[in-house]
Amino acid sequence: MTLRTLTEAAEALRAGTTTSRRLTEQALAVADESDRHLGVYLHRFDEYALDRADVADAELAAGVDRGPLHGIPFGVKDILAMAEGPTTAQSLVLDPAWGAGKDAPVVARLKQAGAVITGKTSTMEFACGMPDDSKPFPVPRNPWDPATWPGGSSSGTGGGVASGMFFAGLGTDTGGSIRIPAAFCGITGLMPTFGRVPKSGCVPLGYSLDHIGPMARSAQDCAAVLEVIAGRHASDPDCVDAPFSGPAWAEDLTGLRVGVVRDGHFPVGSDPALPGAFDATVALLAESGASTTPVALPYWTEMITADIVTMCCEALAYHRTDTQRRWADYYPATRSMLARGALVSGADYVQAQRMRRVAQDALRRLFTEVDVVVCPTASVPAPPLDGYLTGGTDIMALFEHIHTGYWDSVGNPVLALPMGFTAAGMPLSVQVAGRPFAEAQLLRVGQVLQARTDWHLQLPEPVGDTELAA
Repeated sequence: MTLRTLTEAAEALRAGTTTSRRLTEQALAVADESDRHLGVYLHRFDEYALDRADVADAELAAGVDRGPLHGIPFGVKDILAMAEGPTTAQSLVLDPAWGAGKDAPVVARLKQAGAVITGKTSTMEFACGMPDDSKPFPVPRNPWDPATWPGGSSSGTGGGVASGMFFAGLGTDTGGSIRIPAAFCGITGLMPTFGRVPKSGCVPLGYSLDHIGPMARSAQDCAAVLEVIAGRHASDPDCVDAPFSGPAWAEDLTGLRVGVVRDGHFPVGSDPALPGAFDATVALLAESGASTTPVALPYWTEMITADIVTMCCEALAYHRTDTQRRWADYYPATRSMLARGALVSGADYVQAQRMRRVAQDALRRLFTEVDVVVCPTASVPAPPLDGYLTGGTDIMALFEHIHTGYWDSVGNPVLALPMGFTAAGMPLSVQVAGRPFAEAQLLRVGQVLQARTDWHLQLPEPVGDTELAA
């Protein structure tokens, strides 16, 4: 039997039908065969991972069970510090001493839970660039079609889960960087409420926007990871005392009030399969017992602008000295973003923060009328890579079709999950957003939808000759 999800693998470990060593060896074999085509890893920790797998097997055999991540192969985005290897943020600029010999709190929590971390995954430079082959780093590619982009900036984590190089991984989200690769790679990704998961030990992009969260195949998988990484840590002043306990799973959604957003999410140029896939998802919610009603997101345009303004300014605050000294070492797309930050006035930045508070208040009122909101994650599938590598593609035109930045501005939790495929066989995705700290409710919605569909279990054809872990 092919084990697709973290949840299935955890059950198999406890049933004695597989071992952590076997899961890890198979995951590494997939990487041996496929990663030269997909660019998932920046650093692999094969010996470390196999050693931890052996420890996990010994502990489980002795009755020591650290929870559902125990013995599970796992990937970590390379802007998070991990003691076993360097953190590069896929850049020549970052000081090699940054984070050396240390674990980010979320990484330390994964280790304590017994996860087998197989390596550090590729990204876009400092989580804000775009695909570029001009520096000595791999270009991440999409397992569904290696000629396309897996989405940024948690590109390697998305591609690694989709291709079977690990069962789950960590991504970060400042403008959509968990949900975009989840959408393009046909997996599930959760951006938790801002402040629920400590972000210290992570190379910052936007101090008031950054989220760390799980990427995996299913909502149940994401719940298992969130339960481990959530909760206050003294090193992050933005992190609140809000640990997460896995939800009570439901068979239906009786009584749930769902707000359905269409405005702004079906622009000209959207994939022809998008409306049908979204309508089918809304219909499935209704069939599961939920009531649905059309809603509009308050201050939609303003919050997209606020996300860009805030991200550019806060990124420049972090990179200001390095941009003055090492401008040419940055990728062109990163330089462009940081330059935008220099063109924003202090008054503009302050006004963006004021508007974020106004939108949060308005959204709070909306969530007295509905329990969750659903909308497409993106209105197009993964785009071809060639245009980015040659500079011929208009980057900003793509972001007119990506609908994630609004939620970073307001900080609410959002779950992205697969909802079908285009005519060409590329994944499409829906977002489910909720009140602050209502992740359990979002995950229940995702679990009910995924119990009635198998989009999240669909696998791309293996790149190379190695089959996925079984």
